Amino acid sequence: MSIIDWTTTFAAIWRSRREILHPVQHLDPIQLEELLGIDTQKQQIIDNTLRFLNHQPANNALLWGSKGTGKSSLIKALLNRYAPQGLRVIEVDKEDLVYLPEIVDSIRDSQYCFIVYCDDLSFENDERIYKHLKSVLEGTVEIPPKNLLLYATSNRRHLMPEFMQDNLQTQLINGEIHYSDTVEEKTSLADRFGLWISFYPINTQQYLEIVDYYFKDYPGDREQLHARAKQFALARGSKSGRTAKQFFQAYHFVGDHIQSKQDREGN
Repeated sequence: MSIIDWTTTFAAIWRSRREILHPVQHLDPIQLEELLGIDTQKQQIIDNTLRFLNHQPANNALLWGSKGTGKSSLIKALLNRYAPQGLRVIEVDKEDLVYLPEIVDSIRDSQYCFIVYCDDLSFENDERIYKHLKSVLEGTVEIPPKNLLLYATSNRRHLMPEFMQDNLQTQLINGEIHYSDTVEEKTSLADRFGLWISFYPINTQQYLEIVDYYFKDYPGDREQLHARAKQFALARGSKSGRTAKQFFQAYHFVGDHIQSKQDREGN
C-alpha cells in the first residue's frame, strides 16, 4: 500500500496490478454549476456530503438511473467544490472491491473525510465480489470508520439483474408481502445505501437548454443550432447532458455558422 500525502492530494485511484493507490495529478475540472437539469439531485448529495464533512450522521449514496445524466460528473464536481473543506475521493473499480478492507485500513486514522467512489457499479447473477462491498458498508466485527462514505453510480436501482421469475415465490402472508430469498438477496446490497438518488431521461426542451449553455456565445441562428443538435441526438439515440457536451465538442461555430470537425478538415 502506497503512502499518500492527502494534504496535497485530493483524489487517488486504486491500481490493482501494483496494489497501490495512485495519486491523481490532474482532476476533471467540472463544477457543480455546469450540471444542468439535476438541481434536486445535486441538492440531495450536497446536503449529505456537508453533513459528512461536519461530522454529522450521513449516508452511503447510490446514484442510479439513465446513462449520461450526470451521475459520475456530480461526484467529480463535489470534490472540486469541497476539497478545501477536507473532502477526498478514492476511486475503486468493481473488480477491485476485494481490496476495500486494505484501502479502508489505510485511511481509518486520517483527519480527512473520504468518499470511496465506484462508478458504473452492477453485478451479474454469478458474481459474488459484492460481498466485500457489503462488509465495508455495514462493517464486520469492526465498524466502518466515521471518516468514510461510499458513493456509487449505476444504471440499475438494485445493482443486480432482476427477472420476473424471481418474484414467483413471493407470498402474501397475513396481509404482508414476503419476498423470495432470491429477491431478498438481490435487494439487500442496495438497501445498505441509505441515500438513493434517481436520475431520469431528459426531454427535448431540457436537452436544448443544455446545448444553449455550451453554445452561450453562439451568435448565429438558434433554430439552426437546435436542429443540428436534435439530429446529433437522434443519431445517437439519446438526449442527455453527455450528448449535449459531445455535440459541443463535435461542432464549433465559425462566424455565424456551426461547422463540424469533419467539415473543417475537408476544407
